[in-house]
Amino acid sequence: MLFFIFIQFISDIASCFVQITLNYILEDIGGDMFSLLIDEVFDVSDKEQMAVVLRYVDKHELILERLFGVVQVKETSAACLKSALEKLFVDIGLTLKQVRGQCYDGASNMRGEFNGLKAKILEENSSAYYVHCFAHQLQLVIVAVPKRNDDIADFFYMISTLFNVV
Repeated sequence: MLFFIFIQFISDIASCFVQITLNYILEDIGGDMFSLLIDEVFDVSDKEQMAVVLRYVDKHELILERLFGVVQVKETSAACLKSALEKLFVDIGLTLKQVRGQCYDGASNMRGEFNGLKAKILEENSSAYYVHCFAHQLQLVIVAVPKRNDDIADFFYMISTLFNVV
């Protein structure tokens, strides 16, 4: 029983940190424009999720990228992703009208000209220009290299273990 109380306590603390971080990001954006970086992923329990990163210029004129949310979605269709994004924005007080850039991987549900998330956002906001996400290519390299090099695989294993401990 004590274990479950401890887990709830940790969950409450994490929720507070999330809210403080979101408030900080919203204050930093200050109602200005930003770009979206979105990727859809499966987590370890095979649930589909959408990771949302905002890229913006802060008050000190620094370009920042901040993880803004990870949203569980029923499927990774463009319509479902857009709906989840709109709900996230409504909950926090942002709009798609503030978006000036979109950055996704090469999947057709994301960058599709007619039915992709890119097209659906462009229907609502013609100023949300699309740029292909080259960080996705880097991620593919980071996944492929450890499969061929044991030292690098050990390095990533140690980093993962350290992260879990912290």
